[in-house]
Amino acid sequence: MKRIFILVAIALCFSNCKNEEKQEVNLEENRAKSYDQNDGLITMKGEFVYYGDAAVLQTSNEIYGVVIDQNLQLLEKQAKSFKKEATDMVPVTVRVRKFEKPEGEEGWQYRLEIKEILKVEAPNPNKEDVIKLAN
Repeated sequence: MKRIFILVAIALCFSNCKNEEKQEVNLEENRAKSYDQNDGLITMKGEFVYYGDAAVLQTSNEIYGVVIDQNLQLLEKQAKSFKKEATDMVPVTVRVRKFEKPEGEEGWQYRLEIKEILKVEAPNPNKEDVIKLAN
């Protein structure tokens, strides 16, 4: 009788255990986290374009204006080798300082100041998200 009671108690313990489901990891959120959390910078991956007097970094869910400075010029030099046209976007991974644009200025809500260039990649040649008009 004692053995049956112990077996029933063990069976109840195991049947009452919750099956915890694994939580999905949001890769985009993790990419935006900095390698060193204490320096105030974040790591971002996105498509970069610099044309004339404006620079933009487009991530999968937002678009940012980029501060034009020496680091931006260095990034443009590295990205230029991958461009076929001046308006082509190049995939990059950079460490940045993110801040809101000053009140009253036009442009994107948030701006990025590039602090470190981690990677510049060649654009995917099979990507078909560009519409070109012909005569």
